[in-house]
Amino acid sequence: MGRTALLRRLILVPPTLLGVAVVVFVLLRVVPGDPIAMMIPPGAGEDDIARLRALYGLDQSIPAQFVAWLGNLVVGDFGTSISLRQSVTTLILGRLPATLELVAVATLIAVVIGGVLALIGAFYRRRAGEWAVDGVIGVVVAVPDFLWGLILILIFGVLYPVLPISGRIDPRLQTDFMTQFYVIEALLTGQFTVLRGLLSHILMPAIALALPLSAIIARVLKASLGVAEGAEYAQMARARGFSRRTVLLSEALPNAAIPTVTLTGVQFTFLVGGTVLIERIFSYEGIGNMAVDAVINRDLPLIQGIVLTFAVLFIAINLAIDLLVTFLNPRLRRG
Repeated sequence: MGRTALLRRLILVPPTLLGVAVVVFVLLRVVPGDPIAMMIPPGAGEDDIARLRALYGLDQSIPAQFVAWLGNLVVGDFGTSISLRQSVTTLILGRLPATLELVAVATLIAVVIGGVLALIGAFYRRRAGEWAVDGVIGVVVAVPDFLWGLILILIFGVLYPVLPISGRIDPRLQTDFMTQFYVIEALLTGQFTVLRGLLSHILMPAIALALPLSAIIARVLKASLGVAEGAEYAQMARARGFSRRTVLLSEALPNAAIPTVTLTGVQFTFLVGGTVLIERIFSYEGIGNMAVDAVINRDLPLIQGIVLTFAVLFIAINLAIDLLVTFLNPRLRRG
């Protein structure tokens, strides 16, 4: 992606976010349900309800509410959560690192599993090894991530209770973190006991998220390896006496990785969306889990803030992937 294309993508970011904001804001206000009705105590009078509506600006017209919300948004104020009575910005910044760590670990697991399966399938092409890999890919991709989560809980949390099934950290660990990136901070500060506890909590939800993506990576990478192995440079390497394993790893894999990186980037955004269910199943304290509570409580400011945060993440990730693919592909760099 050249500078012109990069500039064009950056120019499109504000109108894209504005479009997302308009759709979410209007949609939340036309669907049935009154957020004030969810928070008033029994016996509250009409005056109490009217004061709450005025407090959250819900007594104004939808365009007036949107203009006021957008004005606050420009200065980084997402409003106040109706159900939690806290700043939406503070709530999101407190939960987002947990989700980002979960998605990063899941992506790493998916790349490792998918890469190994693809290499095994490519190496044993047209033999029993490839059929076995294709069978595993078919089973893994057919099962959704939330069902993998329930299966993992049943196996490693109930039948063989070796991993915790809920939460982000063992409450018995007395640790004061300076940031919300617990895993990274524990790793950098050498708190390996805490790190082990954090990884034991993150492992099952990360595997549940990673398995469907690993199957997709394996399928795409195996097909790309087949094409790369048939290319002229790979054939020349074989003619010069290099073993099939060497050609596969040193010649075919670097070229086959480019379409896989593009696919992984696209799927990464869906991985972020998938955290909503997975975090709920494992009671993981991320932004996805908070999103479910926000929807249940009709917490409009919090839902709007979470959706916009997801939109920013999607745009940033896709932009980063485009830059990475450009870096890996010399033809795109010259173009």
